[in-house]
Amino acid sequence: MQLTAKLIQLLPLQSGTGRNGEWRKQDIIVETQDQYPKKICISLWGNKFQHISLNSGELYTIDFDVESREFNGRWYTDVKAWRIEAQNIQNNTPTFSPKDEYDEIPPPENPFNSANEGVDDLPF
Repeated sequence: MQLTAKLIQLLPLQSGTGRNGEWRKQDIIVETQDQYPKKICISLWGNKFQHISLNSGELYTIDFDVESREFNGRWYTDVKAWRIEAQNIQNNTPTFSPKDEYDEIPPPENPFNSANEGVDDLPF
């Protein structure tokens, strides 16, 4: 799955040692850009996200998987990112100046041109 969202909060880095060695987990809170925005907690596992500088307020495209597991009769769901890319959108809104619009319009031809004054092409 993929979404583009704004980074709201960077939670503290968690790390530890398990039976498979050391692990690192960074949770981030993002907000979707929908009509009714939703906040989502996404986990970044391992060292593969160290090269990205995450800044609050910036847009990111995040590829992720949703995974649920059962523990002691309760279900837990994780949203795990496997790729995150910063959106380098400075300002996609085009600047608009009414003057520019009028510069592109050619001047109208004069239907009352003095060169045609003597010619009468009307059928009535």
